[in-house]
Amino acid sequence: MRSSLGRAAVVLLLLTTAACTADDTTARPSGSTPAQPETSTSAAPADTSCNPRASLRPSGSLPEPGRMPAGSYMAEIYQRGRLVLGTSQDTLLFSSRNPFTGEIEGFDVDMGRQIAEAIFGDPDKLQIKVVAYDKRVDSAKDGTVDVVADTMTANCTRWNSVDFSSIYYESGQKILVSKDSTIKGVDDLSGKKVCAAKGSTSYDNLGKLTSRPERVALASFGDCLVAFQQNEVDAISTDDTILIGMAAQDPYAKVVGDRYTEEPYGMAISKDHPEFTRFVNAVLQKNRENGTWKATYKKWLGQFGPVPNPPVAQYR
Repeated sequence: MRSSLGRAAVVLLLLTTAACTADDTTARPSGSTPAQPETSTSAAPADTSCNPRASLRPSGSLPEPGRMPAGSYMAEIYQRGRLVLGTSQDTLLFSSRNPFTGEIEGFDVDMGRQIAEAIFGDPDKLQIKVVAYDKRVDSAKDGTVDVVADTMTANCTRWNSVDFSSIYYESGQKILVSKDSTIKGVDDLSGKKVCAAKGSTSYDNLGKLTSRPERVALASFGDCLVAFQQNEVDAISTDDTILIGMAAQDPYAKVVGDRYTEEPYGMAISKDHPEFTRFVNAVLQKNRENGTWKATYKKWLGQFGPVPNPPVAQYR
């Protein structure tokens, strides 16, 4: 049994962090009253009609900051005076709100800052909008945000609605359980309540497991962590990068098992602006070559092991 006193303190810290909001963001549910779980045991077959890792090839070298091509979406962003990034506020190390400064920060946020720097010459020309997991595609598609960077797996189903940048991070799904749990991997999940964010590929992947866990969908992984800490679910399953951040918040939790999926992260962009996707890919390529990607990885994730090489870009 998990320690209730210790977990209460962790829950309080999480709720305090999630409750903080800023004027330039749209807050997610705080998690103080977890939503009623949605359970299911089936999942739609994966769309394998494309190579989801292959994006639009950059068209030449990057323009100088402040000199965006006339008529391009980058020029429109420059005239507006800010790049609008869609992301989360509760994914520690990738995009979470710093409880001391109130700012949202992390690996994904720095991806957005690097795009802003390429457009304006100033990484601070960035407005963050917090979007729910199940609204990430729609937010990019309808132009609510310019780009979504939010531990988002590029897959063929999503490619039908939005374009993706080249892959900027490689992840894979694992399981988070309490330190006294007997669960060691996906084969031990039969009959267990396992939480994932509604609208995430993690939730879909749980439905494909032969062990047939009882899937529980909540609004965000922050809500999943609260439900886990309150003993409402047995485990959380999502990308190992997200789980590492959860385990860092909760001394009573551990990440177990091998990766059982491949989750290539791409940034989602409206199909109305292919020139912007090509521009973003040029920024990513430059940062792979000049060491910026490795420096960003070391800054946020270097404590968990050696810095890997960045993913190799693939183009259509």
